[in-house]
Amino acid sequence: MTVLWIILTLVVLVGLYVMLTYNRLVSVKVNVEEAWSDIEVQMKRRYNLVPNLVSTVKGYAKHEKGVFTEVTKARTAAMKSTGGPASQGKAEGMFASALKSLFAVAEAYPALKADKSFQKLQTELSALEDHIQKARRFYNGNVRIINTLVAQFPSNLVANAFKFIAAEFFELGEAEAAARAPVKVEF
Repeated sequence: MTVLWIILTLVVLVGLYVMLTYNRLVSVKVNVEEAWSDIEVQMKRRYNLVPNLVSTVKGYAKHEKGVFTEVTKARTAAMKSTGGPASQGKAEGMFASALKSLFAVAEAYPALKADKSFQKLQTELSALEDHIQKARRFYNGNVRIINTLVAQFPSNLVANAFKFIAAEFFELGEAEAAARAPVKVEF
C-alpha cells in the first residue's frame, strides 16, 4: 500500500509539473506574440509618418531626388517584409539608414529645420523610434525567456512534447549600429 501511495504521489507531482510548465510556456509564447504585435504597430505608425516627412523635405530640397527615392524604396521594402523577425530586422535596418540620410539632407537647409511642421514631424519620429526600441527590448526579453524554457532541462521535455519551439530575436542586422543611434533632432 505504501508503494502505491509513493507511485501515486510521484505521478501527481509529475503531472503538476507538466501542467505548470505547459502553462508557463503558453504564457510566454503569448507574451512573445503580443510583443511582436506591438513592434508591428509602432513600425506602421512610423511608415505612415514618413511620407509626410518626405513631402515636407521635398518642398525645400527638390533636387535631392535620390534620397527621397531611397527612403521610399526602403519604406516599401520594410512594409512588405513578411518574413520573421530576422528578415524584418534587415529591412528595418535599411529603412533606418535611409531615414538618417534624409535627416542629413535636412541639415543643409536652415529654413527647413526652422519649419514648424518639419520640427513636429521630427519630434514625432523621434518619439516613435523610442517606442520601437522599447517594444523591441520587451519582445527580445520574452524571446529570451521562451528560448531558455525550450532549451533547459527539464522544461525542454515538456516543450518538446507539446511542440514549443525557440523564437527569433528581432535584430536589425548589418545596419543595427547605425539604426541604434537615436534620430538626431536639431533646431
